[in-house]
Amino acid sequence: MNDRLTKQDIEDMEREIEHRKVVVRKELLEHVKEARAQGDLSENFEYYAAKKAKNENESRIRFLERTIRTARIVEDQTDEDQAGLNKTVTVRMLDDGSEETYKIVTTMRGDSLKGRISIESPLGKALIGHRAGDRVTVQVNKEISYEVEIVRIENTGLAEEDAIRSF
Repeated sequence: MNDRLTKQDIEDMEREIEHRKVVVRKELLEHVKEARAQGDLSENFEYYAAKKAKNENESRIRFLERTIRTARIVEDQTDEDQAGLNKTVTVRMLDDGSEETYKIVTTMRGDSLKGRISIESPLGKALIGHRAGDRVTVQVNKEISYEVEIVRIENTGLAEEDAIRSF
């Protein structure tokens, strides 16, 4: 796996793990106990739903712990005017002239539907280190590539909406 994560990513995941262990785990165990007390488990939907939620919480804890254990810590090494980690980049698609804006983030914060692309994505990899005005070739795979021109770079940093992804 070896995700490239920032120290902030690790801290946010550790906070989530602690919350899930101390608060969520306790609540879900109580829900399982309450559902079990309702009697016949063979037709007790609440019991199965409570068990499922408890298991999903434990799975998320294991996932986060494994991700932290195998992560490689990265820092943004780019200059202020270069595309890099936690910067918002507006690009012009050279094939049709349309403009799109993306924030470059780590894999744990990526969400392309919300305009956050990972440093591991083809576009993220291609943009890093380039400046406004640069034309960049984005290599999607061996056969497919496209070109973009960087229009603008803003050092927006992390925001509340850039939370660690839940799976």
